[in-house]
Amino acid sequence: MAKAAAKGSRPSRGSKAEKAEKAERSARASGLVSEATGIFLLGLAALAALALATYSPEDSSFSWPLAKNVANQAGPLGASLAFGLLWLMGMGSIVFVAAAAFLGGSLVLGRGVPPFRSRFWVGSGLLVVSVACLPPLFGNLIPHYFAGAPDSLLGSRLAEFEQLLLSRWGALLVNGLIFLVGLLCVTGISTGTALGAVGGGAKSLAALSLRLVVAFWNLTQGAFAAALGTTRDSFSALTRGWASLVVWKEQRARRSRVAELRMPNADPQSEPPAQAHRTLSASTEPPVTSKSGHGPQIVDHAQERERDRKPEQEAFEFEEGGFSGPFQQPDSSIFARPPEDSRKFDRNSLLMNSRILEKKLADFGVQGTVVRVHPGPVITMYEYQPAAGIKVNKIVGLTDDLAMALRAISIRIIAPLPGKNVVGIEVPNPTRETVYLRTLLDSDSFRKSESPLAVAMGMDIFGNPVTSDLAKMPHLLVAGSTGTGKSVFLNAFLCSLLCRATPDELKLLLVDPKLLELSVYEGIPHLIADVVTNPKRAAAALQGIVRKMEERYLMMGSVQVRNIDQFNAKAREEIASGNLSFELKPRSTGSTDEPETVQWAPLPYIVVVIDELADLMVMVAKDVEESLQRLAQMARAAGIHLVLATQRPSVDVLTGVIKANFPSRVSFQVSSATDSRTILDQKGAESLLGLGDMLFLPPRTAQLHRLHAPFVSEKEVVELVNFLRDQGKPIFDEELARFTEEGPEFSEEADGDVDEMFDPAVAIVAETRNASISYVQRRLKVGYNRAARIIEKMEQDGMVGPQVGNRPREVFLRDPNEE
Repeated sequence: MAKAAAKGSRPSRGSKAEKAEKAERSARASGLVSEATGIFLLGLAALAALALATYSPEDSSFSWPLAKNVANQAGPLGASLAFGLLWLMGMGSIVFVAAAAFLGGSLVLGRGVPPFRSRFWVGSGLLVVSVACLPPLFGNLIPHYFAGAPDSLLGSRLAEFEQLLLSRWGALLVNGLIFLVGLLCVTGISTGTALGAVGGGAKSLAALSLRLVVAFWNLTQGAFAAALGTTRDSFSALTRGWASLVVWKEQRARRSRVAELRMPNADPQSEPPAQAHRTLSASTEPPVTSKSGHGPQIVDHAQERERDRKPEQEAFEFEEGGFSGPFQQPDSSIFARPPEDSRKFDRNSLLMNSRILEKKLADFGVQGTVVRVHPGPVITMYEYQPAAGIKVNKIVGLTDDLAMALRAISIRIIAPLPGKNVVGIEVPNPTRETVYLRTLLDSDSFRKSESPLAVAMGMDIFGNPVTSDLAKMPHLLVAGSTGTGKSVFLNAFLCSLLCRATPDELKLLLVDPKLLELSVYEGIPHLIADVVTNPKRAAAALQGIVRKMEERYLMMGSVQVRNIDQFNAKAREEIASGNLSFELKPRSTGSTDEPETVQWAPLPYIVVVIDELADLMVMVAKDVEESLQRLAQMARAAGIHLVLATQRPSVDVLTGVIKANFPSRVSFQVSSATDSRTILDQKGAESLLGLGDMLFLPPRTAQLHRLHAPFVSEKEVVELVNFLRDQGKPIFDEELARFTEEGPEFSEEADGDVDEMFDPAVAIVAETRNASISYVQRRLKVGYNRAARIIEKMEQDGMVGPQVGNRPREVFLRDPNEE
């Protein structure tokens, strides 16, 4: 029986051995799989860590293709991996990578999956959530290493949910508690144990330090006392010197702070880039967003746009003329009201762009920091302060690289900003605002200007209205490619003049070879002649303006004044004192002609606007250039100002003679740097954005100022023109009209025959008491030139008086209706 039992037990032992062997093989295979899995996790964690450490927002994403040169040290795969982790978890991806590395290390070391795996994964998830929520909540207070990274899906959504229920600081408290709970779950150490360990370690460290100090003192007491006794005088002198140095440093720092408080220009955040030739509507400093300690200062130039209601302007009475009553100046209510100022800048986007600029420049060996950011309506100015030893020309050469890094259409670099130790980098905003003309007309800078030729130029890059005086320019050259806002700027320019000056103060000569832009102003009372559309007649009209300038110089010389303002002031004084006329000196010295008597009357300003100079230069270049040269050199004192516009800023249009006499220039976007140098004598206009974005070169300076021209619609222009037409009809200058029709070489008829229409014209003038050329032309149905010769013949025969200013001619004929 025993043997049988033994025999029966042998298979049992064999099966157990086989099971043990099989279990051992299975455990060995499982260990190999775990080790391989651990190695894979460690490699993946290392790759992810390398990808995150060298992340660049320029490399790739799931919505745009890979860049040609991938900056990520882990290659295209690492760039995509880093983008995916940051898009999903944000900064929480760091915790995720650390957890993967810890798990991989545990598997490689043979420890297997941590026994507290459920607690480990829960704690890791809580750590990821708490860390991912910090940048969306406090992105302006936390130095974000991953500048330019997309908003994390997990962090941004949770942060939005927390902010709906709690305040930002309440959300911070909740995330802090989540972080502590997660840390407790991962480490498995209780809070009390951790605090006790920290306290015990600190106590042990303090005791050890105390014992070391006591031992060192006991060993060196004798030597130290001897050295102290022998060097007592030297030690005292050293102590006194050090105290004096500390006091001197404190006094120097105190003086620097006092100087900064006394000098506003010493505060860099209250000093925007130089804006010469600019009239600001407010003198208060813009509010400054305080610097958080990590990142540049963001200067908020947005101020309240609400202005006091514009006071009603007095109606201007005309002594005589084609107006039935007082002339009422148009109000700004004609133009569209801008929407309420809701401009808000995204602080996180500005900080992100600042970091991208710093990182991209650092990639090319240019070290520095963005110290200040100026958001504006169209562009944002970043003030970049390079490190010592960096040449600014190197920064200028990286314009295209910076534009690519910021994904901008174009950027403009000002190196350096005038009066500052920084470089200005102008970056277009993702959404640009529209500058409305009404905003500029209602601004204090325009309303408080005393000049009748005040012009609303636009807004600067900070959103401040800019007003210039055409009388001080005194001539303006405008250039820009087609569709960049040049014609809109001319319309806004003319509208601001028409809202500012009355027909007695301002006369316009409009030359429009394109037949489209300025013809809408036909019939307004400010015109001195019909809108000229023929290039040859335009040349003749310019020669007529030259003759008007010479006549004004003769009048000013006769009364011994130097400019039109002095002449008008003296005219008002003489009229008030009862002196209504003065003698005009002969044109040439030694002339035997009798002095001519001229009536006192204030002279209006004359503004000549030529919309397309290139068309005139093609047809009548010589005559136009000569007239423009004489007017540009001499017409300022006579109250005559020129505004030339062209869409082709080439050297054959803007000749050296024209450029030399037009110090004030405006350039809109052009196609090349060569065209920019032609109009501005420096590049920069090729980097503009179009749609009214322009560079303004004021007189007496070489500093360019970037402005945004106001927008005025065709409907608003037509409404303004109709309002002015209702005030009265224009009174043209007869001599200028004759120059325009026939040219400067007109003369009287060679023969002595009297026009057959002369007698009917005399009868009409005697009956109606109206000696206007246009009126006689309409009544007799003859040409303008023929009617002008008839009126001139009447003047020679003493039937009518001469033309004086805007007043109609006096009629000396007897009225046939009077008996």
